[in-house]
Amino acid sequence: VQLQASGGGLVQAGGSLRLSCAASGTNLSSKTIGWYRQAPGQEREWVATMSAGGAPNYADSVKDRFTISRDNAKNTMYLQMNSLKPEDTAVYYCNCPYWGRLVWGQGTLVTVSS
Repeated sequence: VQLQASGGGLVQAGGSLRLSCAASGTNLSSKTIGWYRQAPGQEREWVATMSAGGAPNYADSVKDRFTISRDNAKNTMYLQMNSLKPEDTAVYYCNCPYWGRLVWGQGTLVTVSS
């Protein structure tokens, strides 16, 4: 099973980006999916999750700015990020469960300039 994250880049504060995470070897539609991020010198932190039933949950720091979603036909999850702030700068990782463990994507770097 593999998760391939993409969509990161450099954006000015107030801008938007959409991250994608394509899965192979597993079906995302029946799983809880998640996004985490790790800023330089900090621990990895939870950003958002979506249950198999489609219920989203967000960290307070991104609520009302970020939206998690999935496209079952493409077996891909997304993170739409709006109103980006410099403090959102981090490597963003997607994950999903697989046989009792979490599988992680390779990470995609988001840099927000002030």
